[in-house]
Amino acid sequence: MSLSQSLLPEFDQEMANTRKTLERVPDEKFSWKPHEKSGSMGWLAGHLGNIPEWAVVTITQDGFDMNPGGKGFQPPPVPKSCKELLELFDKNVAAARAALARASDSDLGKNWSFLNNGVAVFSMPRMACLRTWVMNHNIHHRAQLGVYLRLNDIAVPAIYGPSADESGM
Repeated sequence: MSLSQSLLPEFDQEMANTRKTLERVPDEKFSWKPHEKSGSMGWLAGHLGNIPEWAVVTITQDGFDMNPGGKGFQPPPVPKSCKELLELFDKNVAAARAALARASDSDLGKNWSFLNNGVAVFSMPRMACLRTWVMNHNIHHRAQLGVYLRLNDIAVPAIYGPSADESGM
C-alpha cells in the first residue's frame, strides 16, 4: 500500500470530525474571543477551514514563503458565516484529498521547506509535513475550537468517543 493510500483513511476521519466541529460555530459568535490575546471564534474556524489547503501546497510546491521579498504574509479573509466557512472547508478538503490521492511515495519523500523571506525556517519530507502541519495542526486547532464552543455553552461533538454533550459517534 502506498503512503498516500495509507494516510487517506486518517485524513478522511479527521476532516469529518473537523467538519462536525465547524458546523457548531454560530454566526453570531464569530467575533467572540476568550481572551484579548486569543483569535476570534471566526478567525479560528476560518483557520481550520484553510488548513486542508496546505496539503495541496505541500504536495504541489517545494515550499512556502511566509514573508516573500520581505512583504509579509496576507492571511486569507475570515469567513462571514458558518455557511461560507463550510463551503471553504469542503472545497479545500476535496482539493487536498485529490492531491493526496495522486501523490506517489516518491513525491511524499521529497523535502518541503517553510521559508521566511527566502530563508528556510525548516525543511522536512512532505509526508512529515502533511502529518505535522496539516493533520496534527488541524487536530490541535479543532480541540481549541472545542474549548471555545464549551465556553459558549455550545454542544461539543463526539470526536474519538463520547463528549459531555453527545453519547456516541
